[in-house]
Amino acid sequence: MTDDPIRAAIVQLKRLPGVGEKTATRFVYWLLRKPEIATAMARALSELEERVVECQHCCNLTTSNPCRLCSIQRDDDILCVVEEPQDVLAFERSGEYRGRYHVLHGALSPLDGVTPDRLRIRPLLDRLRGETIREVILATNPTVEGDTTALYLGRLLEDTGIRVTRLAHGLSVGTEIEYANAISISRALKDRRELREGKS
Repeated sequence: MTDDPIRAAIVQLKRLPGVGEKTATRFVYWLLRKPEIATAMARALSELEERVVECQHCCNLTTSNPCRLCSIQRDDDILCVVEEPQDVLAFERSGEYRGRYHVLHGALSPLDGVTPDRLRIRPLLDRLRGETIREVILATNPTVEGDTTALYLGRLLEDTGIRVTRLAHGLSVGTEIEYANAISISRALKDRRELREGKS
């Protein structure tokens, strides 16, 4: 790490997804001209570390434990399994879903070192044993990793007696749920279908 604070800031900003050397440099020099914004950003980032925790029920990120969505009245019979916390926000924007959530914090990708033990699969199985859930919606992204994760979970849940469904591909293949519009998510939820091994 360099002793130069400008260079150090550029190095850190380059770690953000989609931010390269030129963009990071432009951000740093812009922030130097806007010290009040830099201060507010630093405070907000510090609070992320200090105040955000993982919900003990759904594994979503929250400032209260359990999170707001686990604390309010919802349909307890249905559980929507998503890859990332931001996917929960996308489903809530659609206004179509009223059940509970479970966040995996990723998708299976052995080449990247993401194996089942790296995801929140064990807490999911514990929930299914302890709660009266009749349907699990596997709402992983329509990508190779998302499909692999859905098929893996489908096999795990085969003998539970729980209905396992997969979102319809009203979502374009390769589209991440967090970027999908509310109409596409609503259609994918309505047209979801039973998951069968070898199909999605």
